[in-house]
Parts: sequence; structure tokens; C-alpha cells
Amino acid sequence: MSENQIKFVDLDLNQDILSALNSMGFETPTPIQAASIPHLLEGKDALGKAQTGTGKTAAFSLPILNKIDLKQYKPQTIIMAPTRELAIQVAAEIKTLGQNIKGLNVTEIYGGASIVEQMRALKKGSHIVVGTPGRVKDLINRRSLQLDEVKTFVLDEADEMLKMGFVDDVTWIMEQAPESAQRVLFSATMPPMVKTIVDRFLRNPARVDVAGENRTVAKVEQNFWVVKGVEKDEAMTRLLETEDTDASIVFVRTRQDTERLSDWLSARGFKSAALHGDIPQAQRERTVDNIKRGVIDILVATDVVARGLDVPRITHVFNYDIPFDTESYIHRIGRTGRAGRTGKAILLVRPNQMRMLRTIERVTKSGMEEIQLPQRDKVAEARLVKLSAELEADKENASLDSFVELIEKLQTSLEIDAATLAAILLKRQQGKRPLFYKGPDPMIEAIERDNKRRKERRENPRDGGRGEGRSFGGNKQDWDTYQLQVGRDSGVQVKDIVGALANELGLTKHSIGAIKLAQGHTFVQLPKAMTSEVAGKLKKLRIRQKEVGAVVCDFDDFRESRGPRSGGPRREGGRDGGGFRGRGGEGHRGRREGNGGERRFDRNRGPKSKPAPRGNRES
Repeated sequence: MSENQIKFVDLDLNQDILSALNSMGFETPTPIQAASIPHLLEGKDALGKAQTGTGKTAAFSLPILNKIDLKQYKPQTIIMAPTRELAIQVAAEIKTLGQNIKGLNVTEIYGGASIVEQMRALKKGSHIVVGTPGRVKDLINRRSLQLDEVKTFVLDEADEMLKMGFVDDVTWIMEQAPESAQRVLFSATMPPMVKTIVDRFLRNPARVDVAGENRTVAKVEQNFWVVKGVEKDEAMTRLLETEDTDASIVFVRTRQDTERLSDWLSARGFKSAALHGDIPQAQRERTVDNIKRGVIDILVATDVVARGLDVPRITHVFNYDIPFDTESYIHRIGRTGRAGRTGKAILLVRPNQMRMLRTIERVTKSGMEEIQLPQRDKVAEARLVKLSAELEADKENASLDSFVELIEKLQTSLEIDAATLAAILLKRQQGKRPLFYKGPDPMIEAIERDNKRRKERRENPRDGGRGEGRSFGGNKQDWDTYQLQVGRDSGVQVKDIVGALANELGLTKHSIGAIKLAQGHTFVQLPKAMTSEVAGKLKKLRIRQKEVGAVVCDFDDFRESRGPRSGGPRREGGRDGGGFRGRGGEGHRGRREGNGGERRFDRNRGPKSKPAPRGNRES
């Protein structure tokens, strides 16, 4: 029987589960479910490779539910997930799939919630436990979580779990598992750490691989807009008002940007909320519940906390900041287009980030279509259409008679006609979202400038067109040197400087010049062509909890022993030491100098370099 002919009734599932699936409208399993369920029902260890949104939660949950012994109240299954949100989501899906199994008890355990309440829930009895590795280990050590009756261990999104630093906890927990327990691991990718866990703990596992199909990507329409003409905040309002959205997630890199952008959108009338790791767990759960119920329409979130979210209302994912890797991109857009639904993803990308965009296209084997930002007159038209619809809905409101009397009183007291009074009220109503604009739209000028540049490049090609991706030139006059009031005596290292500039300002390595770290201060080259948004963030930048107080100075002692590189600023190098090479390779290493104790770094020296900063990875 071929895969697309298999139905759930063809699998060896009990009637309680089949009736629940039928009530949910599910008849045919996804490829990962069809391939995994038979092996898991037989009790085999299994290794599943599948992207997010392919239905892998049901793939391991249905066999677990099928084998549950309701008379045994000690945990029979332990499922570990990398984040609290994903643990909550997995537990909720298991409860839904097991809705017809009377007496089923599923318990979620994770940090940020009362451990006493979780201990109390486990003491009452639980058939299935879903949790994060840290809290699972803690409760095992406290002897509240007993493993002697556990029949199945599941690691969900194992690659992300180990990437987040849980390798020691996961290894320790797996060592405590009963020898006879079934081990199941699901992962989107198979990095060396995951292979180590597989080789050590899984016994001749059945291997199921549907990752190559990229079904998540196939169900999502993908577009990108090259940032030009207007700031990204303004771009977000234009997209949110002209796209046919129900609910959306806007992904940013830093926790600070979730709050800032959410506040900015809320001030313009959008129903928005921030979601990041510093928000208390109870508030995070309320926020997710609010978007499910329609209380809010937009989540501004960091990568990790949004993993596992499954909200049917989410029609759009906006990548305000481009992710650092392809896996993160796939996880992001997997928040829409789930369970047979379609979705749309829009990426805001700067010209010097086009290489990462092409990498995403290549790895996901999909193409993104470039779009132009709606001109603001179109945005104003969309606002007017929405206002007209709202007014149309209120035409028959029974309380309008009282307001008609109030209008007449205001006309008399203000000595104005009804049309003028209506205009005044409309002007007040529009707030920060005007119904029409005056003056030229900066987007039109940007498009014309871009078209002119493309035409000149075609008529007079230089450098084989390679200069297209640069956000600024490479001459010395293209850079400013800033003095930061933090140095070695503050415990600051070059990696701290680079990480702050990348994470908080959104700068790439191509936008960071030479760095010289001294005892009480640091000199760093940054492009003169910084946007007002980036310049504003630089003024507020803090490193190791200390304000840097960045000021432009005339320092230029970034010495070099070789000639200047084409297309870049002066770099330090050679025998006398080296400065951080912002536009060089992927690593850096350093050595102390004898002249004043300064430390100099060269990112282009040798194969022993460490990876460049990867940004804010929450746990």
C-alpha cells in the first residue's frame, strides 16, 4: 500500500484515538506519521528526521497513547522539548489527541513555573510527562519524578535542544532511563552532537527521513523586500495594513526590539504584544492565549520562545531581522502553514544580507519573490477602506440618536457646520495613522534611484556586478571611528563588542571595521552611512551592563603591515598585531601587545578561529 493511500484506520490504533482523529477531521496521516507509527507501535527505537510543521508530534504521540496503561499512575512516557512553549504545545496536542481516553493524565513540567505545584501534580499521578531538560533533571534529583515504570523516552527537536546547551542534562537523563525503555528522537538536522546521542542511546533504531521534502516550506508563500527608502518600522506598518492578515508573528533578534517594536505598533493602533524569554511564564501563556482568542493580532517575538507555537489564526510571519541560520528560518515560517493550512512569510533584508537570503533559498530548495513596499498613498487608501467598513457596520447602531443630538449642540457652541465638525473628528480619529499624506513618498525616490543604479550597472558593468550587495563603500572616508567608554578594565573583550554591535544594532561583519581594545576604552570603525534607527540604538548601547557613551573621534592608528584591501577600510595586521577585521573571515583570535597592554585581534588568521557571534540565543 503506497504512502498516500494509507489512512489512520489502516494503522493499529484503538477506537478512542480513531474517534478523536475523526472528530478533528483527520483521516490521512502525514508522511512522517505514516512512516513512524508502525515502528513505534512495535516498540522499536526510532530516529525521525523531519522539519517543523510536518506532524511529528502526532507521529510519536499516537503510539504512546495507544499503549497507555490507565491503571498505572507512575509516568510511562517522558517527552523532552527544548523550550517551555514547545513543551506546553506538545502537552496540549497530546491531550487533544487523547480526549476520548477517560482518565488520561498529562503533566507539563518546565522552569518559570512553581516547582511545588509540579511536584504536587506528579504525586497525584501522571501517565505522560512533557518537560524541558533542566526541570526534568531537577525533579528526578528531588525524587518527585520516578522513572522505574517509564516505557518510552522521546527527545523532540533534539538538534535545537542540544544547540541550546542541554547536552549534559539530556545525557544524564538518558543514563537514568530503564534499560528496557523505548528511545525515540526527532530532529530537523543531524549535527555531530545529535549523532553522538543516537549512537550512544538508541539501539538499532528504525530510521525515518522526510526532512528532504521540506513540506513546511512548500506550504508557505515566501517573499522578501530589500530595505531601502524607509525605516523597517515604517515598512512593517505598510505591510501589516495592506496584507490580508488575520494574526501575525514578527520575528526580531533581540529582547529589547520585541518591546520597542511592539510599543511602536501599539501606539499606531495595532493590537500587538511582545514575547521573549525575560517575560514571566504566566504572562507569556496569557499572551499566547490572547492571540488565539483574538485579543491581540500581532506577536513580536524572538526565535526561541516562539518555537512550538501552533495558532490557527497565524496567516503571516514577518522576518523583521534575517535569522542567523537556515534552521531558524524554517522554524520561523513553520509558525504558519501548519496542518494543511497555507501561509505567507515576508523577509526584510538589507542589501548586504542578500548572500544569507540566497543561502536560505539554496538550502530550502525554494525561491523567494522580491516585492516592492506599498507606496503610502496605497496605505492611506487601505486605511480609508477599513474605516468605511467600520462606519458601515455602525450605521444601524441604536445609540446613534444621542450622538446626533450631541453633534447639533457642538455645531451651535463651536459655530461650525456639520462637514467641518466631521472633518475635525476624522482628524482626531486618525491619530498616528493618517488617512492621506502630503509631500513625496521616500519609497518612490528610492525605487527610482535603484532603477537608475541598475541601469548604470548594465551599461557600465564594474567588478562583475559584485558591488551590488555592499551597503557602503570601502574607502577610509566611508567610516567613522567611535570611542566607546568601556575597555579591558570593565572586563570587556572584543567578542563582547562585536556581539553587542551585531545583536543590538543589527550590524553584520561587513559593517564593522577595525577594533582596538585598550585599558579604559575601545576604538571601533563603523560606517558613516548608518540609518537613524541604528544611530539611535548606538546612543543607548550597553555592554556588560555599562553604557558605552559612543562618540566620534579622530583616532586612526589602526596600523597594518600589508597594503589596504580593495573595497574595505584600513585593517591592522602583520607582526605588530592586528585589529578585529570586521569584513574578513568567520573567526578571531588575539594576543596581548607590549605597548600599553592593548589587545588586538585578527579575524582572518588561521584555521583555529572561533565562530562569529550568533546573536541572542535564549534558553
